[in-house]
Amino acid sequence: MPVLTRLIPSPVVVDISRGALDDLAGLLADQRISSSGRIAVAISGGSGQALRERLAPALPGADWFQVLDGTIDCAVKLADDIKGKRYDAVVGLGGGKIIDVTKYAAARVGLPMVAVATNLAHDGLCSPVATLDNDNGRGSYGVPTPIAVVIDLDVIRDAPVRYVRSGIGDAISNISCVADWELSRRITGEAVDGLAAAMARQAGEAVLRHPGGVGDDSFLTTLAEGLVMTGISMSVAGDSRPASGACHEINHAFDLLYPKRSAPHGEQVGIGAAFAMRLRGAEEESLLFTEVLRRHGLPVLPEEIGFTADEFVRAVAYAPQTRPGRFTILEHLDLSTDQIRDAYADYASTLSS
Repeated sequence: MPVLTRLIPSPVVVDISRGALDDLAGLLADQRISSSGRIAVAISGGSGQALRERLAPALPGADWFQVLDGTIDCAVKLADDIKGKRYDAVVGLGGGKIIDVTKYAAARVGLPMVAVATNLAHDGLCSPVATLDNDNGRGSYGVPTPIAVVIDLDVIRDAPVRYVRSGIGDAISNISCVADWELSRRITGEAVDGLAAAMARQAGEAVLRHPGGVGDDSFLTTLAEGLVMTGISMSVAGDSRPASGACHEINHAFDLLYPKRSAPHGEQVGIGAAFAMRLRGAEEESLLFTEVLRRHGLPVLPEEIGFTADEFVRAVAYAPQTRPGRFTILEHLDLSTDQIRDAYADYASTLSS
């Protein structure tokens, strides 16, 4: 009987540890990503400059490029700047915007990309997707998975705690996303990749059930591992389906309807996931979500991130338009505005009781 296997796109190395950044040059050489040290490093203008001063002596062959924002224009400019200069790899050193810009630029010029995350705000650090702002709002672009991921827990501890907590909301939302995927299989016959679903769900469960907090290395490691595994689950599935459901549609609606007021991604999807679980009748799971979010200092109501109940209702009503063709609990129930308002009132009253 033949043995059938499949190749899974994933990083050749994932280093999640204290002091990981100090051995970046050695890691690149040992893994044959860059034996010559000729690399392009993309950084932000803030914390990235401080890290440049720290790392530059160990990376004498590196050229440094400042990324101003997370737009498609910046990604194209970075690609143009590094094109034709015989680099071995491109390193994105920073938060989600820097890493997404670098992923896109590296893909455009055909170079491997190394993700060095300075916060744990969301699961994009290892995903095959670059989310970039464009003239029409925000778009998702398919890119290769990073060839390496480096997460220095000492650097993570220095990040604004709000952006570390944000990753918690993104990680546990996987559970709701996979529930949406399985709902679509039952109702529409959509194929579900069992391996991708298992990876995403277990990543979310590990964060949801962990008793620690953001001041605990064990918890930070679990969160970082969960976000990396979520990114790999998207590579396995071939799209963002294992980690993008009704909660992410609600998040995209916030971003599109209120672009100057939107909160961090993980805060919005955390609220969306808790509400979506309530909509599907999983009341105990919804309450567990909100208990864990509150324990970590994350919002559970839209009012806690500056949105009124009516604005939340509007976002939920608009949400299905953000991902045409995707089937979630929102598309399944097809609620009217009044029904969404009643469902939210029920959700909010449960939390206040």
